Amino acid sequence: MCNLQKENYFAFGLQIESEWPLPELVHGEEAKKADVTIKVGDLTNEWERHEKESNLVITEGHVMFKIDHTATYVVKGGHTIIVSPEVVADERKVRLFLLGTCMGIILMQRNILPLHGSAVLINDQVYAIVGDSGAGKSTLASALIKQGYRLLSDDVIAVSLDEDNIPIVSPAYPQQKLWQKSLDYFGEKSDCYSAIFARETKYAVPVHESFHTEPQRLAGVFELTMKKTGEVRLSEVESLDRLRLLGEHTYRQYLLEPLGLLEWHFMMTSRLLRDVRIFRIERPENVFTAHIITKEMERMIGKEDYYESEKHFVN
Repeated sequence: MCNLQKENYFAFGLQIESEWPLPELVHGEEAKKADVTIKVGDLTNEWERHEKESNLVITEGHVMFKIDHTATYVVKGGHTIIVSPEVVADERKVRLFLLGTCMGIILMQRNILPLHGSAVLINDQVYAIVGDSGAGKSTLASALIKQGYRLLSDDVIAVSLDEDNIPIVSPAYPQQKLWQKSLDYFGEKSDCYSAIFARETKYAVPVHESFHTEPQRLAGVFELTMKKTGEVRLSEVESLDRLRLLGEHTYRQYLLEPLGLLEWHFMMTSRLLRDVRIFRIERPENVFTAHIITKEMERMIGKEDYYESEKHFVN
């Protein structure tokens, strides 16, 4: 069990005051008022009061869930998280859900779109890499980082609209999660990193020197998919398939309906599609293709940048 000393952090564009230590995050400014407060408390009685068919309870502005052998969590109002850890809980696993599911819910409650994937800064614009679990999102982001590009987020991507109604991504925290086989390909030793709880061959990899700390415009989304055989193929997604894609890759998207956020989500994703281009990358299974995909992405982004500059010149 951790102590209850409050610490100030900054992530997802939010000032966070937490009683539970979050060493992955960048420290925030103590003088600033917290946007989000994380408290440690006993939720045993509150959990028992609810009639429930699963480990998830949702009421208006209030989400409560329990992870066996880890903790019970409450997320409410877009500003408060209460965590009730079990005695046997591993602190790494408690943090895993604080920084993942809990922060994803906080973002939704604040009308900030959480996409599930990695976000990388390329040519002063952000490109999100989304896809199903195991598709290679973090590995591709790592390959781009090794080309000199910078990371904004790995896992939860916070997308909001700025004062000019332009979609932007706010940085999360300077860490990636990489599988052993990815570390092997990049020539890195796993004993330099901490294993992520319950995933013995997946590791937390700090990327402080390659982390971008300021919000930037979201210019494109790449969906990474796998196929049995064949070559890498990159294409642009057209028409209504773009809305489906953004819906599928919204973080914890199954919470949108019970939270009453379906209309907001539709309006938000529709607004994004005015400025954000959507691409699909197909890659073969069981073949390491990150180096090939980075070149294809750079080629496509180069064309996009040329198109935008020509459009601006003509106008």
